[in-house]
This record gives sequence, structure tokens and C-alpha cells, in this order.
Amino acid sequence: MPEQEILRNYINGKWTHSKEKAVLDVKNPAFDEIISSVPLTSTNEVSNAIEDANKAFSDWRRTPVVKRIQYLFKFKSLLEEHLDDIAQTITMESGKTFAESQGELRRAIENVEVACGAPILSQGYNNEDISSGIDEMMIRQPLGVTAIISPFNFPAMIPFWFMPYAIVTGNTCIVKPSERVPNTMDKIFKLVDQLDLPPGVLSMVHGDHRVAETLIQHPLVQSISFVGSTQVAKKVYANSAAHGKRVQASGGAKNPLIILPDADPEMTSKIVIDSAFGCAGQRCLAASIAITVGEAKHRFREALCDQASSLKVGFGMDEGVQMGPVISSNSKTRIHSLIDESKHEGITVSVDGRNPGGDLENGYFIKPTILEDINPSHKLAKTEIFGPVLSLMHVETVDDAIEIINNGQYGNMACLFTSSGSAARKFRYEANAGNIGINIGVAAPMAFFPFGGWKDSFFGDLHGQGRNAFEFFTRQKVVIERWPNVWSRKF
Repeated sequence: MPEQEILRNYINGKWTHSKEKAVLDVKNPAFDEIISSVPLTSTNEVSNAIEDANKAFSDWRRTPVVKRIQYLFKFKSLLEEHLDDIAQTITMESGKTFAESQGELRRAIENVEVACGAPILSQGYNNEDISSGIDEMMIRQPLGVTAIISPFNFPAMIPFWFMPYAIVTGNTCIVKPSERVPNTMDKIFKLVDQLDLPPGVLSMVHGDHRVAETLIQHPLVQSISFVGSTQVAKKVYANSAAHGKRVQASGGAKNPLIILPDADPEMTSKIVIDSAFGCAGQRCLAASIAITVGEAKHRFREALCDQASSLKVGFGMDEGVQMGPVISSNSKTRIHSLIDESKHEGITVSVDGRNPGGDLENGYFIKPTILEDINPSHKLAKTEIFGPVLSLMHVETVDDAIEIINNGQYGNMACLFTSSGSAARKFRYEANAGNIGINIGVAAPMAFFPFGGWKDSFFGDLHGQGRNAFEFFTRQKVVIERWPNVWSRKF
């Protein structure tokens, strides 16, 4: 492959080719075509990037916050200007529809906007005269070198849960994009290069798990922000903590939507389908199980199956396409296997999206799939599918549905569809999940709220976005002062 097609790292304010010759091909999942290659950067190169970031930290932390936010104002403007171009890149390498990619980038920009509030949101507090003539204050100071290890499903948005907050609070930051979707962050860092940030403040290093392990284990890295599967998140959390780092590690999910008989039929059916099959089900807030309560089973089953069957599937840049492919051939095979296995458990495949036919056979396409007769004991009721598969489950009461949610392994999101205010209040009060939706199918918090998973969906104390991000990327220092009253003396 020609050298210009191999992506470069961005280290210490410069674009550099990795010295490692080994690369991974990056494919467009809609056509199974190679669009670039990503280097498997060596441990020594990652260590050098960390050392450069550490050298940059001393001056950057001393840069006034009102000056640091000026870089973010410019960054926001550049992201707005290049939104459609970056969105197209997201579609080309992740398979999303163009509209989904635009929405993702809009969410990223919102985090830049919130981070621009750092002069207020990073303030401490103080009290005079905690004792006679003694004052006490709490101030916030940056950590040092911070690192972000991001997943494939939101190559633009998820790094921005962390990155703008890290640098605006005075830290330096190293981003490791997913090796499956590195082109998006490559384009974003071409905009970073136009910001004239001091070298080493913001860097990007490509590679596989070895790059992540180097970031986690290196003594100069002070924090790790990670999003991925629960299995990996647990390891990242444990390993990072063992190496003395502050860590936030988001894991998997099994997001249930509960439908009561009094839910609005048209609105609810549309929202449930959008939640389950948007981004081909490859988002941590995708609906995975729809639990109908009482008579809702008869009112909603047919509508959900009809709408799922009618979704237009194809290449995300084509007009009218509502759902794209899954990320890889391996993902497609894994999802097929889960559907096959469910049939052996006695589960009914009401809408079968395997073997989509036609041009879709050239890519990693699975059409919307709906499984029925699921019960909590089935393996599929506990497994994160991460694909366009919705399981239908039925219970008789709201209490039964809440019990299923609270007994589950995950706690990322849970939603309720109803016209009853009392049912909604009961649900939001009792459901054990970090993001709750009422007549909302994707309860994605705005950038000024934390993205809050519970249980095996999150490991750590402080989440990404908003005030939590300012807390995560700063240390609290308490200062207690006494000054002799020399001015009362005569000179």
C-alpha cells in the first residue's frame, strides 16, 4: 500500500509516521473495501509521546483558563465548518447513515461548548474565618498527562466526552482511537493542528491493545478514560487502579424498554424501532429488550414487527437509507451465531434479518431482527448482542418489569413508555440504571449532564461529560491560611 494511505500519529504538535511497519487495514463495512491502513505504533513511540506530553504540562497548566478556552472556541468553529466532511468519514468507516454521523458530531461539538464554561465550572470555594483570623479554601489543579482509549461505535463523539475537559482544565491529553475507525479522529486532528496549541498538549497515537496497555501502565499517565465492552472495561479499571491512576471505564449494556398498555401506539412503536436499530444497534444506549406489560403485548407486537421489516438498509450515504451495516465480518458472524443459538433455546425469530440478499451481501449487513418468547433465564436475555436485534419479553405488571431490570447485570439505560405520571415516577425512582428515559428510546444525556452507567456498565466514580468531567480531570487541594495582623502595628 502506498505510504500516503497509512495514517500518521500526531505527537508533540507534529505528524509522524510510526517506525513500526506492521499495519491493520481499515475497511468500509458497507462494501468490504479497504479505505486506509493504521499503524501498530510501538511501545517506545507511545512512551515518547507520553514524555512529550509530560514536558508540555508544566507550561500548559500555567496558561490562564481564559486563554485555554480560546483554543476551544476556535476548535468549535472548525468542527462546525467541517461537520459534513467529518460526518462522511464516520459513515465510510463505521457504516452509520449520514444523518446519524452528523448527529454524532453535533454531540461532540456540544461537549466543546460545555468545556468552554471552565472559568466557572472549574472554580473552587472558600470560607473566611473558619477560626479567628484563619481562612480556608479549596482549589482545583490539573492531574498531568491524561489518556483516552475510545471505541469503534462513536469515533467522534466519545473522545469528546473527555478530551475538551482534560485540556481546558490544564492537563495534557493523548487520544488512542479505535484501530477499526481511525480515519475520523485523523480528520479531527487535522483541525487540531490548526489551533496552534503548544506542542504536546493534545496528541493522537494509533495502534492496538498494546498501545492501550502502555498508556495504562506508564507512570507518567495520571488518568485513563475508556469506553468498550464490560469484559475489557473491568480489566482496564483493575489494571489502571493497580498502577495508581484515576480511571473511568464504561462497559456494555442490555438496555430494556418497558411498554405499558396506555403508551401512545404510534409514537412508542416508532421510538422503540429507532432505539433498537439506529446505528445498526451498535450503541451503548440501543434498546435490546422490549418488555410489554399486560395488554401491551397484543397492541404493540405486530406494529414493531411491521416497522422493523420496512426499514431501508444500505450504504449510509445513499438517500433514504435508515440503517447501515455492522462494523465487521466478525461482528456479523457473531450476531448470526447468537440468533442461531436463540432458536435452539426455543426462541421465535419473528423478523429474520440474516441473508439480506442483493448488493447487501457484499458488506456486513444484517437487517433488523426481532426475537420473541424471550424470558429472563435465556442466555440471550443476558448477552449484549451489539447489533440490530430486538428481543420481545412479556410480563404482567410494572413490578415484574422493574424486577427484571434490577436483577440484570447491566445498568446503563432503562426506559418506560406510558401516559401515567405515577407509573413514570415509580419507574424512575426504582429502576437501577444510570440513564432513565420516559417516553424516550435513547436516553442520551446532554453534554452538561454526566453519561451515567451503573453496575457492570461502568467502573469508577466520575462519569464523562459536564461537571463530572471537571471533577475527574482536577484534583482538589485544600489550603488553610493564617496571616499575622502586622498592619495594626506602628511603623
